[in-house]
Formats: sequence, C-alpha cells, structure tokens
Amino acid sequence: MDRPVALTVAGSDSGGGAGVQADLKTIEARGAFGTAAITALTAQNTAGVRASERTDPAMVREQIRAVDDDLGVDAAKTGMLTDAEVAEAAADELRDAAFPVVVDPVVVAQAGDRLLSEAGEAVIREELLPAATLVTPNAAEAELLTDTAVEDAESAREAGEALREMGADAALVTGGHLPGEEVVDVFVGDETCEFRSSRVPDANSHGSGCTLSAAIAADLARGLDLPAAVENAETLLDRAIEHGLDLGAGTGPVHHLAGLRARADAPAALDAVRETVRALETPEVAPLIPEVGTTVAVAPETATEPADVAATEGRLTRVPGGVRAPGGAALGASSHVARLLLGVREHDPSVTAACNLRASDAVRAAVEAQFAVATVDRTEEPADADGTMDWVAERVLSRRDGDAPAAIVDDGAHGKEPMVRLLAPDAETLRERALSLAARVDGGRSD
Repeated sequence: MDRPVALTVAGSDSGGGAGVQADLKTIEARGAFGTAAITALTAQNTAGVRASERTDPAMVREQIRAVDDDLGVDAAKTGMLTDAEVAEAAADELRDAAFPVVVDPVVVAQAGDRLLSEAGEAVIREELLPAATLVTPNAAEAELLTDTAVEDAESAREAGEALREMGADAALVTGGHLPGEEVVDVFVGDETCEFRSSRVPDANSHGSGCTLSAAIAADLARGLDLPAAVENAETLLDRAIEHGLDLGAGTGPVHHLAGLRARADAPAALDAVRETVRALETPEVAPLIPEVGTTVAVAPETATEPADVAATEGRLTRVPGGVRAPGGAALGASSHVARLLLGVREHDPSVTAACNLRASDAVRAAVEAQFAVATVDRTEEPADADGTMDWVAERVLSRRDGDAPAAIVDDGAHGKEPMVRLLAPDAETLRERALSLAARVDGGRSD
C-alpha cells in the first residue's frame, strides 16, 4: 500500500521525548511514513542534555538524498541543526525541494539557552526561511529571528508577519512559553487565526514543539492544505500535553500517541458499556432509573472529548417487568454524562466510568449510606458557564482537591430533574455500585 513519506532533519533525543524520536512517533501517528536525517546525537533525558555530538554535514546531506532518491519525500521538517555548517547542508538540500518544508527553528531552549550560533541563525534567516512552507517558532525564537518583542497574541501576529516578509509562506508563533491561563498560538498565512487552549498545570510538555511541527509535516505529506494541517496538529498537541507522561525526574514528555491510544482502547470501552447495560437490565434496577433515562459512559484513558467516550445509544428506561436499553453502545453517543466524566477526569484521572440515576429519597438515602457523596446546587450555576456538566465537575472537584466522590447528588433546578451521578474507577466497579444500590433500595421496598 502506498504511504506518504515525511522526512525529519533533526537531532536525536536518547530520552525519546523530543527530536527525531518524537518526530517519528508523531509522523506515524498522523498516518505518514517517518524517515530521518539525524543532525546530532545527544545524551539527554527529562532533566537535560548531558552531551551532544554533531553529525558531519556531508552525512546530513547523504541521509536526505538517500531517503529522497529511494523513497521519495512528500514533506519535510527541520529541527535542531546544531551549527551553521549543518544548517547550510540542510538548506542546500531543501531550498529547491518540490515538497513542502516545515522549519522548526530550534535556536532557544525552554530555559532560555541558545542552541544555535549566530552564524547558524543567519543560515535559518537567509536560506531556510525562504524555503519554508511554514515556520513554527516559539515566542523567544520568533523574537530572536525578527527582533520583535513577543509578549502577547498581537505581538505574535506582528512577528509572524515579519517572518513572512523574510520569505516564509506562513508562520505559526507558539505561546506556550508566555504567561497566562491560556496558551495562544497565532497562525499567520493568507489569513490569520488563533488557537487557544487552557494551560495544563505542571504539564509534561517535553517535545511539544517537535511534535507540533512533525504533525503538520505529516499532514502536508498526506496532501492536506496548510490550514487544515495546522488545525489537526494543534488538536493532536492539546491531547498529547493533556495526557503527558509522568516519566523521569524533570519535565516529562508529551504523549505523542495519545490519539492512537484513545482509538485503540475504544473497543474495550464499548464492550464495558455493553456488559454494564446487560447487568442493569433487571427488575431490581428499575427504581434507580430516572424519568429521563440512564446513560452509561466509559472513557478510554486518553479520551479528551465526548466523541472519544463510549456510551449507551439511547438511555436505559423503565419498562413493564424491568429495564431495557433501546440500542447498543457507540463512541460519542452521550453528551451530558460524557462531559461530566471528562470534567471529573481533568481533576481525577482514576475515574473512567459514570452513569446517572434517579434522585428519589430512597436512592439518595442508599447512596449516602454506602458511598462518599458530594452535593451540588445547580441554582448557583452562572449563566455564562461553559456547560452544565463542565460546571458540575469543576464545582465538585475543586472543593475536594481533585479527589472524586463515588456519587454526585444534584438537587436540580427549574426545568432540570434532580439526579444522582455515579462515578467509578472502572465499569465493573460502576456495575457493582449500581447493583448494590438497587439491592438496598429494593430491600427497603421503596421507590
């Protein structure tokens, strides 16, 4: 089967989180075939670089030619180029390329250290930028290349325009190193747009810049246009940072394959929903089913949006003789319960399963007798809240220092039915908790 080829021209990272290793993982995750021309060997880990040895410039040239002559290159990206001679070698091979080139100008480390000499920076300015389909500097790199102070989205746009004047077709100035509750990346091309995301506290973000540029190169290799490639890469990076890996003593790496993991884990989540539904389709469970019906949801480990969450297609309802589900299970089948589950997981990732239950006096008494319970008053929900379930999750978890309860009791509001929302670390525990409640409520013969 034909497969588009993306080439990374960058240094290695023995720790696996950045550089060529991050690029190859990301390129493959986006559906292209990853190839590499290694510009330097580094001995590094999450705590920093211990040693570095550059590749001979002639070898850099030969690596690029070997890949292009045999496999053909559909898009390329550059990363760490070590010095002026290596940068020159890369520029010579890529300057007149027939394929798109993404330039990640790795000249300033996250800690502010310069990673490329002034002569090397000159090569990037004068030879690589004019060859760039897109340049992806962080704020410090954009400032260094353009002599424009980058402090916010507006100044990032100005730096992006300057980079275009220097020859790049487009620029994506990333704002991860700037202060603020939001991270704002500014794309400047034929049109200008911003990509905003909530900052993840104490994020494991090692390799984020490499991952972003590699994802863009992969999608360009697959034939996507530049705006679509950038948007896809921003989505991939948001998920990769949100599920960053807590490895090593320093800043851990992003989870380059988080999106793939969500898809790979989806069948197991769907099976868990189906098994839970089968367990709940009994007469004993009927007193737990609210008027609006019950939704069961299970989230794969790296789920970030309702489309990733497995849930019942249609809600479990009370019928003569018991409980029935009108459909099966599907990804994205739930909005409310899925959003609650994802909101809870932002604070407590150990929670993977949830369902909503009737808030009758008997059910509430059974819940409060058996489990740790949190209550929420939805009459306090502000009109400008992002969404009811997002607000409920934030309201409850922020008061509990991120430790999720087994159940959230919601007294409802005008036009909103009171509800008990059951949470659990897995679907099996969710089933056990629901059936335990049903036995207690049925034992009391109260509905």
